[in-house]
Amino acid sequence: MINRTTFLGFLTGLLAAVLGVLLFVLVFSEGGFVESVQLLYQQQKLGGLISIGALINLPLFFICIRKNKLPFATGLVFAALLLVMIIAFLKINI
Repeated sequence: MINRTTFLGFLTGLLAAVLGVLLFVLVFSEGGFVESVQLLYQQQKLGGLISIGALINLPLFFICIRKNKLPFATGLVFAALLLVMIIAFLKINI
């Protein structure tokens, strides 16, 4: 059974990845967010964008491990696994 701290780590991992994608698109894109994501999907590069956005989870994971917050770090790992499955689906489906 997943406890509350693990679930909170999972949500934090997903939110951090979404914020990373949003930040990356806003900084490096000339158009709006939706148009940029659609263009990246058409160019088959959306999986790479999600991977770059998920890199924010690495420092969070190591900070949690360092502070001995293992259930929270477990949630971050679950979020990373979900992102890997999404990226694999995008690569196979395209």
